[in-house]
Amino acid sequence: MPLLKFLFIAVLVLWVLRLLIRLLLPMLFGNLANKMQQQATGQKQQQRSSKPEGSISIDYMPPKPDQGKTDKLGDFVDYEEIK
Repeated sequence: MPLLKFLFIAVLVLWVLRLLIRLLLPMLFGNLANKMQQQATGQKQQQRSSKPEGSISIDYMPPKPDQGKTDKLGDFVDYEEIK
């Protein structure tokens, strides 16, 4: 009898959880999507207002490699295959 009672309670709890998840998750994801969309819209407006139209800005310039390092590598010898 305790096994039957346990199974009944477990099935009831799982059914209630499934019902709550079906009702609550769409609302939570909807709110999250709205917040993300508002943040993206706010960032676009900030970018538009901070730069005049037609201006170009470069955020990252990779460092240039030193040209002097190639001299220290040594002489280049062509490889020829001998048959």
